[in-house]
Amino acid sequence: MQLIDSLIFMLNEMSPYILLGFLIAGIMQAFIPQKTISRHLAGTGLKAVAKAAAIGIPLPLCSCGVLPTAIAMRRHGASKAASTSFLVATPQTGVDSIAATWSLLGPAFAVIRPIAALTTALFGGVAVGKSEKCDTKCAAIAAEADSDSLPTGFGRKCLNALRYGFIDLVGSIGGWLTIGLIIAAVITVYVPDDFFSILGTRPIFSMLAVLVIAVPMYVCATGSIPIAMSLMLKGLSPGTALVLLMAGPAANFASFTLISREMGKKAAVIYLAAIIAGALAFGLVIDYLLPAQWFDIKSIHGHGAHCAEMSIFNTCCSAVLVILLIISFIKNHKHNHNHITPTEMTKEYTIVGMNCPHCQAAVTKAIASVKGVSQVNVNLSSGKASVEGQHNPDEIIEAVRNAGFDAQLPD
Repeated sequence: MQLIDSLIFMLNEMSPYILLGFLIAGIMQAFIPQKTISRHLAGTGLKAVAKAAAIGIPLPLCSCGVLPTAIAMRRHGASKAASTSFLVATPQTGVDSIAATWSLLGPAFAVIRPIAALTTALFGGVAVGKSEKCDTKCAAIAAEADSDSLPTGFGRKCLNALRYGFIDLVGSIGGWLTIGLIIAAVITVYVPDDFFSILGTRPIFSMLAVLVIAVPMYVCATGSIPIAMSLMLKGLSPGTALVLLMAGPAANFASFTLISREMGKKAAVIYLAAIIAGALAFGLVIDYLLPAQWFDIKSIHGHGAHCAEMSIFNTCCSAVLVILLIISFIKNHKHNHNHITPTEMTKEYTIVGMNCPHCQAAVTKAIASVKGVSQVNVNLSSGKASVEGQHNPDEIIEAVRNAGFDAQLPD
C-alpha cells in the first residue's frame, strides 16, 4: 500500500507540469520547421554552437530520439561543432522535464539544470569546432523541403501539435517515465533513510559511482527526475543527483558509437568528456558553493496536504496522463504485432539502434520513402523491419543509415 501511495504522490506532483510540457513541445514541433533550425547551424564558431544549444535545451527529445534529429541536421548543413552542442544539450533537458523538475525537485534544480546543459554544450561544441577543419561537404547538401511534414493551415498545425505532444511524445517517453516512477517509488519505500549517509562527507565518490552507472545506461530526462528525488530523500547529495540528471539522459554507448561513425571518434570523445566534466563540475558547485536550503527536498514536499482545489486539479491531470499512457501502450502494442503477409517480394531487415517509438517512427518513414516500397512494418521489440515491394536492399540500408540507425539483411 505504501508503494502505491508513493507512486500516486509523485504522479500527482508531476502530471500538471508534464502535460504542460507536452503541449509546449507539440507547439514547437508543429510551428518551427526543422529546415529553418538547420539553416542557422552551419558555422563552426561560438554563435552557431550557442544557437544549437539554445535550440536543443527546450526540445523534448530523449538521448535516442536526438540522434536521428542531429544527424538529419548535420546532413542539412549543420557543422560538427553545432551538432555536438545540440547532442549534448538536448537530451539533458526539455520543456517537459524542466517543468517536472520544478514540481519534484524545486526551482533551484529547474534553473540550474538548463544552465548546466547550456554550459556543457558550449564547451563541447567549441572544443569540436577548434578541432574541426573547414568542411563544406554537408553545407553543400541541399535541404529537403519539409512542407509535407508540417501542415500549412493554422488549424491543421494546431491538430498536429496536439497529436505530437499527446500521442507521439507520450509514446516516446511514456515507458521510461513509468519505469522511473516505479523505481522511485521502490526506492522511497524500501531503501533505508540513511542509506547514503556514509557518502555524505565525500560527495565526489558518490558522483563517480553514479557516473559509472549513468553513462552506459539509458534513461530519459523526465524519467530520471523521480529517481533523483527518491535518492535525495535517502541521503544522496544534491550535487550527485544533478550528475545523474545530466549524465543519465545525455550519454549512453549507443550514442557514442553512432556519433563516432557519423562525426568521427574525436568528436565523440569530446562529446562524452563535456558531459562528464560538466556533470562533475556543476555537482561540486551545488554541494560546496550553493546554499543547502535551495535543494532541501524534504522542505519542498513536507508541507502536508494541498488545498482541495489543487488536489482535485492534480488528480484530474494524473488521470489524463494515465489514460494517455494506456492509449500509447495499446497503440504501440498493436503496431508491434502488425505483420505483413510474406511474399516473394518481402524482405526482413535487422535494425540496430532503436530504443523508443520515436526511433521506430523515424525508421518507418525512412524505409517508406524508398522507391518500390509498397508496405513496411517496423517492430520495436524485435528490432526487425518487414518491407514489401520491388525495392533495392542497398537503398533501404542507406535510407536507414541516413535516419541515424543501422540496417542489415539477415544472413
